[in-house]
Amino acid sequence: MHPALQALLIIVLGVGGCVGYFWASNLVLDKVIFPARGDRAARNIARAGAVRPWLFLMPALVALALYLAYPVFATLWLSVTDQKQGGAFVGLDNYSQMLGEAKFWESMRNNLMWLVVVPAAATAFGLLVAQLTDRIWWGNIAKSLIFMPMAISFVGASVIWKLIYDTRPEGQAQIGILNALWLNFDGGIGSLLMLKLLPVLALAGFAALVAWVGWLFARPLAGGAPAERAAALVPLRLFVAAAALWLVWKSLAGIAGIVMASPPYGAPQTWLTLPYWNNFFLMAVLVWIQAGFAMVILSAALRAIPEETIEAAILDGANPFQIFFRIKVPQIMGTIVVVWTTITIVVLKVFDIVLAMTNGQWETQVLANYMFDKLFRAGDWGVGSAAAMAIMLLVTPILVWNVWNARKEMR
Repeated sequence: MHPALQALLIIVLGVGGCVGYFWASNLVLDKVIFPARGDRAARNIARAGAVRPWLFLMPALVALALYLAYPVFATLWLSVTDQKQGGAFVGLDNYSQMLGEAKFWESMRNNLMWLVVVPAAATAFGLLVAQLTDRIWWGNIAKSLIFMPMAISFVGASVIWKLIYDTRPEGQAQIGILNALWLNFDGGIGSLLMLKLLPVLALAGFAALVAWVGWLFARPLAGGAPAERAAALVPLRLFVAAAALWLVWKSLAGIAGIVMASPPYGAPQTWLTLPYWNNFFLMAVLVWIQAGFAMVILSAALRAIPEETIEAAILDGANPFQIFFRIKVPQIMGTIVVVWTTITIVVLKVFDIVLAMTNGQWETQVLANYMFDKLFRAGDWGVGSAAAMAIMLLVTPILVWNVWNARKEMR
């Protein structure tokens, strides 16, 4: 059968099946289970009204149980068994083996960097563009261009950026934009500015931003509102504060490395094989894609800010920076958190970019790629399932944070 006919048939059967289910279930409910006749007509109508919402929810609940709840428990069971021994129960041996592998800890380190860098960079860039494009007449054109990468698949974006990072042997024309630019540096004042001063300032700014975020999370533990010191949020706050300290340390170490480094001017570089820095080259791909999403959501939030608050700030003598950081940002903080957490969930699932660009080599492994290697290349279902459970544990604090924020806003 032609693929187009198959797609049409699936759509017809899917929509027709949904309509048929709701029609038949309501018919059975009203005519067979709770018929609206006889002495109990009023009670049956009330009972049918109470049951009817569950008929509409039933397909979604079944789908969630089948495609979400069951895989979680099945994966948990696989993580404590050994398929090579016929599915024998081995307890925590798979977790112990996973924790003993250097590749796992490399994946954890890289995932932690992705979790902090990509959501922060994409959200900050999206917020900056959303603010600046509202001030220029061609702002909508700029927004369209920045949003365009959202229409590209992760693999397609990886191919584009792999060409940007491409390296040809010395003496040949470089088709990679980054190497073509790199060969223009010769160690002079321009090289000092672009390769020393600007990276140091960028890392210093990143370290300050991370330290500030870590302080925001840790401050309520020293004495804040009871809701902010809730026991359920303590592990999340401690985790974020510890991660912030680690990233600040890595940033300071990176600054020292940049200052002490002697770049090999005049020689093309294989950017994706440079340990530690190649992770940031991979992150740039996802930031490029997700910045458009952040820009669209935050632009709508900025336009929804009441003009009265901005006018009052102007009358009080506030400058543009004060208006932005003290008036606008606090009013859209809820939207910023939603954008941040949404991008964070995307980051936790990052797999395509790493697989297509480095395949996890040169210290770029992430948890999803590590899980894929164990499950489908090594055939080790126990350790692969344990890695899947580790990913789920990383997602859990984000879910807790989202639920807590939702309840806070409802109150």
